[in-house]
Amino acid sequence: MKYCSSLLGLALGLSSLSAFANVDLHDAYARAMPPSAPNSAAFMTLENTTSNNISLISATSPAAGKVELHSHVMHDGLMKMRQVKEIEVPANGKVVLEPGGLHVMFFDLASPMKEGNEVLLSLTFSDGSKINQNIPVKKIMMGKMHKHKSKDHH
Repeated sequence: MKYCSSLLGLALGLSSLSAFANVDLHDAYARAMPPSAPNSAAFMTLENTTSNNISLISATSPAAGKVELHSHVMHDGLMKMRQVKEIEVPANGKVVLEPGGLHVMFFDLASPMKEGNEVLLSLTFSDGSKINQNIPVKKIMMGKMHKHKSKDHH
């Protein structure tokens, strides 16, 4: 009888462990900013390893007073940043959070985001799973932020 209950406990433990591995985080980093900048952003790839859509529904970090999910949208001919309620990660697919697109926004930085440092980022998903990870702070070159489809000839 003890053997059966041990197997049942192991099975339940493994199933709850897999509930926390539904989304994988790849290539995550926060943007290095000048010491006077009050805000920054984090970028990453989120990969859903299940056959169900899962959404990133919130993010937190002790590095910032407030953390929000954001996107860029074209409005009246201007690119504007907008808060979004969630970021969907499609079933058996991935979503890329990158400069000029979807991203995690840090407001009211606790200290400057310096290249070479790390910040703790906590992500919560619609299936109840969470990811807590220290991510590196990296410098983003302005030329890499925007992809141009046409070639400029000067």
